[in-house]
Amino acid sequence: MLTSIAGEIDRKAGGRATLASEMPLMLRDCIDALINTPRTGRRDFNELEKVEKTFIGTHVEIVVRRFLRLEKGLLDTVILGHDVDIKFTTGDNWTIPPEAYNHPCLIIAADEERSLCYMGLIVIRPGVMHGGAGNRDAKRGISAEGFEHILWLLCDHPYPPNFWRTVDSATVERITATRSGNERVSALFEEVQGRPISRDVIDATARQKDFTRRTRADNGRGARDKLLEQGILLLTGTTHPALIAALGLPFCRRGEYISYTPKDDAEWAIAAQHGIIRP
Repeated sequence: MLTSIAGEIDRKAGGRATLASEMPLMLRDCIDALINTPRTGRRDFNELEKVEKTFIGTHVEIVVRRFLRLEKGLLDTVILGHDVDIKFTTGDNWTIPPEAYNHPCLIIAADEERSLCYMGLIVIRPGVMHGGAGNRDAKRGISAEGFEHILWLLCDHPYPPNFWRTVDSATVERITATRSGNERVSALFEEVQGRPISRDVIDATARQKDFTRRTRADNGRGARDKLLEQGILLLTGTTHPALIAALGLPFCRRGEYISYTPKDDAEWAIAAQHGIIRP
């Protein structure tokens, strides 16, 4: 049964490779939406309130169901006619409710400290669960023996760290302290160069409805023109993949941005070949 369900999940995702590339990003987005560093000043999952951490599990369930185009069932979803519970944790175990017993469970985890994520399937039954009374809702975790019965779709899989945890606190303060969206986005790309930055990070930094406008030239008022005046290129994985590759910069997915200061005339010449003229 689990093998068939795993195959259906792969099919719905567009293949195991697509599942492996998209799932970590979705988990990252679910958690980052609540941390929301530019607005809250928080940079770590552990700074979230207890009720916020509880909500993440529901958010992940909804996002996964939508990504895999799954219907709601008696439990969280239905796959190949089986009612399936979906459980998420940022810890080392899952709390399984009594109603999930004798049903398959899609278990998902994100390890914030080690930047790893997990996704697997297990049939919930007494033999795979901890003994004892469980918590006050009669929920229990999976036992050490139970872990041997998990069919892993993703195990010890790379998971992107929260962007703001990779930036020192002084830099975060310089980026977020400015007043306007243009200034904050410009500061972001001045301070953090040579690495891809997602639209979500830019959105949270700009704190404005039309946040992508901050990354455009905008008749000389946007971040791209302001940065170019300082000798900094602002490139996107959508528009400039060839130039990004020619400059030896990290790969950018569509919708990601990367800033870079050319080191010499030769690199400016490469930029000119792709339509960007040195100021």
